Amino acid sequence: MNFTTNQTELTQTPWKDFFLRGSAQDIRKTLTRKHRRFGERVMEKLIFLAGVSTVLIIALIFVFLFKEAIFFFATAKPFDLIGKTTFDPWDEKTIFNMLWQPVSDVPKYSILPLICGSFLVSFPATIIATLFGLGCAVYLSEVAAPRTREILKPTIELLAGIPSVVMGFMMLAVIASFVQNIFHTKFRLNAFVGALGVGLATLPIIVTISEDALRAVPKELKNASLALGATKWQTIFYTVIPSAISGIAAAVILGFGRALGETMVVLMATGNAAIVTGNIFSSVRTMTATLAAELGEVAQGEEHYYALFLVGAILFTFTFILNIISEMILSKTRKRLKMS
Repeated sequence: MNFTTNQTELTQTPWKDFFLRGSAQDIRKTLTRKHRRFGERVMEKLIFLAGVSTVLIIALIFVFLFKEAIFFFATAKPFDLIGKTTFDPWDEKTIFNMLWQPVSDVPKYSILPLICGSFLVSFPATIIATLFGLGCAVYLSEVAAPRTREILKPTIELLAGIPSVVMGFMMLAVIASFVQNIFHTKFRLNAFVGALGVGLATLPIIVTISEDALRAVPKELKNASLALGATKWQTIFYTVIPSAISGIAAAVILGFGRALGETMVVLMATGNAAIVTGNIFSSVRTMTATLAAELGEVAQGEEHYYALFLVGAILFTFTFILNIISEMILSKTRKRLKMS
């Protein structure tokens, strides 16, 4: 009875409906598949466009800076970037000056005081940020409890969101007097005060990257060290840190590039004296502070205008090379971790 009923239903059901229903489902699947492929192609094109545009923007920055900077040598000599020989009316003799004085009777465009000031601030700032940053990274990755880590790490990373002008104002109003009272410095605003502010601004970068590098060390290495009888701190100093040294080095280089490119802190806290000195408690002037202070007031097309673009091109080259070196170190670290 059931067989007869089913056979009757199959006989009464039009075969055309089966074919139409099947073809509609196939068409729907085909359209859905084509829609997904179209969406994937659009996303691929957008991502490709984003990557190409980033490279293009960097190339255009290079072209823009060096196109303007090259005009400096149309009226000046390359040796003027080191110093210039001028007659001193007070001593009544000719002397060689390494000064940045673009608005004097005899303009001087020695870039050595600016480079000296930049490195005299960025080197101590990087050392300060490395000491505190590496300590924080070790504590967060190896010592702190998970709950403590969840609170401290975002708090440290929030330092990167503090405006540099606020940090510079704090150095100018509070820290400068504090440093002068302790060290009895001649200049209230000096390279050391600027280094403290820049180090504070650099700290989140070094902490974040170093902590990631330390946490990427395989647990097998830590367990093997502990199994051989080493204490927890011996394992940290002789196993974990040496294994993550490449990532830590990249963090330090990136931090140095960040310190070299800081503007508002050094503009407000270093004293802005463009002199060649090795005294960290002396007033100095950095390349970034020079650009921020003078570029808005100089007339376009003058020799001073092109000299400032040359300073910007040199600064951009320094930071670009540092970023490339750090990225090479990080890529080697990633490859080594994948192989292990």
